[in-house]
Amino acid sequence: MAARRQDRINEEVARELTSILRTVKDPRVSGAFLSVTGADVSRDLSLARVYYSILGEAEGAEKGLSSAAGYIRSELAARLNLRVTPKLVFIRDDSAERAMKVSEILKDIDENDKSER
Repeated sequence: MAARRQDRINEEVARELTSILRTVKDPRVSGAFLSVTGADVSRDLSLARVYYSILGEAEGAEKGLSSAAGYIRSELAARLNLRVTPKLVFIRDDSAERAMKVSEILKDIDENDKSER
C-alpha cells in the first residue's frame, strides 16, 4: 500500500517539475531542451532525486538547474500539498543517449555484415 503512495508522489513530483521547468527564466535552463524522466522521493519526503535528460548540447544546464533549485522548490511547494517539500537533487539521465549510441553501433555492425556477404 505504501509503495503505491510513493509511486504516486514520484509521478506527481515529476509531472509538476516538468511544468515548472518551463517557467524558469534562467537562459541555461530555458534555452535547453530539458525533460524530466523521473523523480525518486525519499519516504520521509526530505529529498527528491530528479532525473532529467537534455536533447542536444546544453552548456551550463546543470549549473542553471542548481541555481534555480530554490525557485523550483518553492513552486513545487505551492503546487503540491505535501507535509514537507523535498530538497531537489538533479541527476542527468543519459540513458536515451546511450540507447541511441548502442543502436548506431548495432546498425553499423549489421551494415558491415551485409556488405561482407
